[in-house]
Amino acid sequence: MTLTVAETRAAFDHETSLTRRVLERVPDAAVEFRPHPRSWTLGELALHCANIPLWAALAVERDELDLAPPGGPAFPPPRFESAPATLRHLDASVERARRALAGTSDDHLAQTWTLRHGGHVLFALPRRQVLRSAVLDHGIHHRGQLTVYLRMCDVALPALYGPSADER
Repeated sequence: MTLTVAETRAAFDHETSLTRRVLERVPDAAVEFRPHPRSWTLGELALHCANIPLWAALAVERDELDLAPPGGPAFPPPRFESAPATLRHLDASVERARRALAGTSDDHLAQTWTLRHGGHVLFALPRRQVLRSAVLDHGIHHRGQLTVYLRMCDVALPALYGPSADER
C-alpha cells in the first residue's frame, strides 16, 4: 500500500498518540522487569518505542544513515533514564518527525533512503516504504510487545484499537 504524505502524517499521528497512551502506563517501579534473559527490560523497550518516531525525521531529513560509519562515531542510542524522561523523549521525537513530514512532498517520499552499518547497506528503500515499515509497522510491533510486558507487571492497559479488558 502506497501512502501519500497526508495519509502518512495521519497514520503517524494516530499511531504515536496510541504509543503515548501505552508509555503513560509505564511504572518506574517496574522498569527493570525482563520477561526472559534475552529480552530487553521494560524500560529499554519503552525507550525504544519512544525513539522509533525519530526515524521518520531521519528518513525525511537525510538521504542515508550509517549507524557505525567507518572512521566516524557511531549513531548514539538513547539511554533509559526514567518513565517521565521516556515520555519527554517520545514528545520530542514526534515533534521533530511532524516538522519533517510537514515539509516534505510525495516526490521526496518516492526517493530512496539507505540505512548502513559500518558502510554496508542494510537496506535501500523508497522513503515512503521506510516510513511504513521501519517507523509505523515497527512501532506497532514493539508497542504490542510493551503491552504484554505491562500486562505481565499487572498494569492496566489502555484501549487502543478498541476497548481493553481494563477500560470498558
